[in-house]
Formats: sequence, C-alpha cells, structure tokens
Amino acid sequence: MNKINSALHEMEHVSQMAEQNQWMNRIHPLVKFLLTLMYMIMVVSFDKYHLAGICSMAVYPLMIFLLGDISFGEALHRLRIVLPVVCIVGIFNPFFDREIVTYLGVPAFLGELLHLTPKDAGYVIGISGGVLSMLSLMVKGILTVLASYLLIVTTTIDKICYAMRMLHIPRAIVTQIMLIYRYVTVLLRETGRVIQAYELRSPGQKGIRIDAWGSLVGMLLLRSMDRADDVYASMCLRGFHGEFPAGAKIRMRGSDLVFLAVWAALFVLFRIFPVFQIVGQIFVSWG
Repeated sequence: MNKINSALHEMEHVSQMAEQNQWMNRIHPLVKFLLTLMYMIMVVSFDKYHLAGICSMAVYPLMIFLLGDISFGEALHRLRIVLPVVCIVGIFNPFFDREIVTYLGVPAFLGELLHLTPKDAGYVIGISGGVLSMLSLMVKGILTVLASYLLIVTTTIDKICYAMRMLHIPRAIVTQIMLIYRYVTVLLRETGRVIQAYELRSPGQKGIRIDAWGSLVGMLLLRSMDRADDVYASMCLRGFHGEFPAGAKIRMRGSDLVFLAVWAALFVLFRIFPVFQIVGQIFVSWG
C-alpha cells in the first residue's frame, strides 16, 4: 500500500512541477519536444568509442536543470529504477571486445604503486574497446533518460500531446498516450482501495494469498473499467472528442524560436567538432 501511495505522490508531484510558472515551463511545448528528439538522435548517433563527444552532450541537461530550477537529486531518486537498467545494457561488452584502443594516463607515483608499464615517460592504463563501448552506452542511456525526464517535468501531458499533434502525429496515437497517462492514476487508486479492503478483512496477514489473486484481479479490472468510463464521460462533457479544441492553441514567441535555434546549433556543433578536446588543448597551450 505504501508503494502505491508513493507512486501516486510521485506522479502528482511531477504534474505539479510541469504546471509551475517557471521560465522553462513557459517555453512552447513544440520547441521542447523537438529539442528533446534532436538531442536523443544526436547522442545516439555518436560512435561507440567516442566517449568524450558523448560526455560533451551533457551540457544540455545540466543547463536545463539550472535554468528550470530542477533538483538533480530528485531526478536521480525518481529514475533510480530506470537508470540501473539502462546501465546494464552494455555490461558484457568488456568480455567480447578486449582489444586495447586507447590509454589513460595516471600520475607516476600511482603507476609505480600499480606496477603499470611506462609509456612516453609516464604511466598508462590500457582501455579496451569493450570497456569504452560499455561506458559510452551507459552515458548515452543516462543522458537520453534525463532529457526525457526534463521534458516531462517542464511540460504537462496535454502540452506534450499538443506538440505531437502539431507534428501531425496520428490522432489515435496521441489520444492513446494521453488516456494511458490519465488512467494510470485511476488504476493505481483502485488498486490501493482493493488492497486496503483486503488488508482490513485479513488483519495480521502478510501479503495476499495465492487463491485470492484471481478474484482480486477481476475485481480490480471491473472497478477500473467503471472508473475509466466515468473519466471518459467527464472528458466528453468538457468538450473533448479526440482532438484539441481550436481555442487551445499556444502562441509561438520569438524567444522560443531563439531558444530552439541556439540549442539546435549547439547540438550540431558538439556533434561535429570535439569541443572539449579543443578547449583542453587551448588551456594546455596557454599553460
């Protein structure tokens, strides 16, 4: 029961964050939706060994966290289940690709302590292609998940669906996404009521008996369908017929276009040029 209440609380908190009157929340939803898609495509398009270039793309989520006054700690807490799954994707790469593709320099005293082989008057650790590709996949997954999270906490589901319809995504798909989001909370609330009723009738019992699973699932299905019908009827009474009304149009401002153009240009810049390496070489030459 506590887990269900916690899930409901998290969803309500995310919805409240999306409805805030922050600067990031006021940006046109189509701009944020396009930037998120473009960002994901750019991140995924990097070569599996180009870890430095992938890490440079972290500039976008970090800036959005700062501009939107979004807590990075809360983001990690909410994504605590998704991020480990994303990181496991390439965990076996080091076992299949063992060829050394690059070297990592370490201080001399640490090299002597670890008995490393000296190379070019220094000490280095050989990094295999499997380790590099594993780290690249992990960073790609983390960045794309964070970008999706930032879109959700700065844009309501209605505005996201509005942006999808502006891109002429089929109405059936958009409606399904919106209704699933609405009905998830209905399902969670009905699940909480059913479990609470069972616990009140079975005091001191841990969990639910196996022989009661079928009846509880059937009860939950019927109650959820009834509540879903009520929700859909109320939506229809408020003028919803599978499409956004004409009066719901959101005006595109000049600042929104500037925001889109600047970040799109930065994405292309970081994708084509090794910006971090160039900056590092400049600092080294000045030093």
